[in-house]
Amino acid sequence: MDFDEILEELGEFGRYQITNYLLICLPVFFAAANSLSYVFTAAVPRYRCLVPGCDEGGGAAKYAEAWVERAVPPLKGARPGAFSPEYCLRFVALGNASASHPDGCPIDFGNAEERCDQWVFDSEDIWTIVGQWNITCSNKQWQLSLVGTVHFAGIFLGTILFGFLADRFGRKLVFIFCILLMSVTGVAQAVAPDYIVFQVFVFLNALGTSGVFPLAFIIGVELVGRRRREMSGIVLNYFYALGEAAVALVAWLSRDWVWLQLLVSAPAGIFVIYYWFIPESVRWLLARREDGRATRIIRRAAEVNGVVLSERLLTPPSPDPAKEGEKGGEAAGGPEQVQGLLATVLQVARSRKLLVRALLLFFIWAANAFVYYGLSVNSTSLGGDKYLNFALVCLVEIPGYTVAWLLMNRLGRRMSLGGSLGLCALTCIGAAFVPVGMEWAEIVLFLVGKLGITSSFGVVFVYTAELYPTPMRSAGVGMSSTVARVGAMVAPFAPLLGQVYAPLPLLLFGGVSLIASLFTLTLPETLGTRLPDTVDEVEKL
Repeated sequence: MDFDEILEELGEFGRYQITNYLLICLPVFFAAANSLSYVFTAAVPRYRCLVPGCDEGGGAAKYAEAWVERAVPPLKGARPGAFSPEYCLRFVALGNASASHPDGCPIDFGNAEERCDQWVFDSEDIWTIVGQWNITCSNKQWQLSLVGTVHFAGIFLGTILFGFLADRFGRKLVFIFCILLMSVTGVAQAVAPDYIVFQVFVFLNALGTSGVFPLAFIIGVELVGRRRREMSGIVLNYFYALGEAAVALVAWLSRDWVWLQLLVSAPAGIFVIYYWFIPESVRWLLARREDGRATRIIRRAAEVNGVVLSERLLTPPSPDPAKEGEKGGEAAGGPEQVQGLLATVLQVARSRKLLVRALLLFFIWAANAFVYYGLSVNSTSLGGDKYLNFALVCLVEIPGYTVAWLLMNRLGRRMSLGGSLGLCALTCIGAAFVPVGMEWAEIVLFLVGKLGITSSFGVVFVYTAELYPTPMRSAGVGMSSTVARVGAMVAPFAPLLGQVYAPLPLLLFGGVSLIASLFTLTLPETLGTRLPDTVDEVEKL
């Protein structure tokens, strides 16, 4: 049965496909929120040393007081503008002054500094794990960075694991399992009793989150016709961008990491009901020769779409008795299916052309993830309101994905991917040389850079799926996404390079994007081609 031919009569994006597509988009919203909630959960809020004799006891102390500039030194490396106090240093008190100071603190201070072990947190800022478990001062900052690293380590393992499991046991079951794991462990983070337990659930949460978007994408792209593949990938990313931006909104409204984690995780548990609502991938069923299950889904789709299909399309060729045993083994998910996948992987490895393509895709994915997440995490350190900046950096992904959608159909996959990476490279390098005081120019270039890398991410998902054969498409996208997490794991540490040379992080983002852009030009074009089912078809692209 040729599913592409069936879709010509069934409708490439009829009512049945639209309904199921929207259903798989909803969990992506929560997966996006879970993937970036750590930006605020493990953020460094505004806090300073408690100053005995000036601050009121009993938790009534206020972060912003008129005398703070006399009692606490300025924060090293702070952005120019309003005074920002040091986190863990204060000036040594000289004793009570003979006359009261008009600012409300009766103590004089010298120039000597001392460390403190009590802090006053800004009640207007978000409450994070910094205050929850006293992860304060520079000697503990690595524990906050480690949250991001542990998260992407879970993503790294999950993209390997669930890509292969989806090819082995089906897209739907693994998709639902990932959603449930994400929801349960996300809630568990919020009630974790200490930092170690919290990190365990961060890892498990990332493990579940890692499978939601790739599997939703695979289900979506395998459900529609060739002229709707671009749309299926891009619109899915709209939901992802909205989910990311929702993190900023929830963080701003709640100002508490516990409520933030609960609100982005708990509601996703309802999607367990998808077991009874969404169908298995027809392409996956046909690849496993489960024609009976595939035919039932196709007939149901035709009924919903109001289409009468030609019976010849649904009539499989006469069975070959010699292959009945092989068919039964694959239908049962036996070792033949695994051997088929291994044979495909070995065939790719034996082809120099396909092996080079796979390696180039790995680098392009890693570069995309490094720059994409690097810009997202760094957005809260820009001047202005960090919640608004984070939301803007997330929402700019919507026009970014729209640009990808438009360009893919006009310029093709290759030029769209290379051009998007090139745009990101130019704007990141340009932002690195913006003069001090031109905050607006830095933010504009930052947003355009995020638009470019977002457009690139939108193209690379569709492009990669079109460069792998059906038996290993999910695994191929999964492996590429796995390699990308190496770049994502490094991204949170890129800001540390700014301590050596302030523009260095942006220069690094720009340089990596430029190299990836040049590599893209060596790949084949896939615009308008049918999804390849075999390695031979991929080689002929």
